[in-house]
Amino acid sequence: MKKLILTLTFVICNLTLSIAQSVTRTQHRTAIAEDAVTTGTMTVRKPDYICISTDNGKEQLIMDGTKFTMVTGRKQHTTDSRKNAQFATFHEVLKAVIGGQPVPAKDDITVTTKGSLQTVTITPAGKKRKMFTSFVMTVDTKGNKLKTLRMNERAGNYTEYMFK
Repeated sequence: MKKLILTLTFVICNLTLSIAQSVTRTQHRTAIAEDAVTTGTMTVRKPDYICISTDNGKEQLIMDGTKFTMVTGRKQHTTDSRKNAQFATFHEVLKAVIGGQPVPAKDDITVTTKGSLQTVTITPAGKKRKMFTSFVMTVDTKGNKLKTLRMNERAGNYTEYMFK
């Protein structure tokens, strides 16, 4: 059943009539000397559907409304931004970026601007154990395009997506 769901998710991500761009995914693990680098596509369907698929669909990050699904290898993690405050803020920021709106002002969001590039850092408050310690996005404000997305984890590990 999981293979069927993953296959359908992959097909939906790649056959959607929408905006698509190429992406390079870098996964850094401090315990491993060399970073894992894969390529793929990002599909955006407004107002709030994003699918980042790399390594022929083996690695996926999907935002479908308030539902977030992350597929890494054979593992699938799912959360809903209505129940997960960390992803609620992430969802708000992504919707604003995709829709060409200003990034919302919140305590856990820091925005810095240099020229036409805007760096948005989301650092969730609280000491509760979280999947990611922060999200960092770089946005080209001229074209309202997401340039990079970095999801920082504990112990210096991170996954970074670079969009072309």
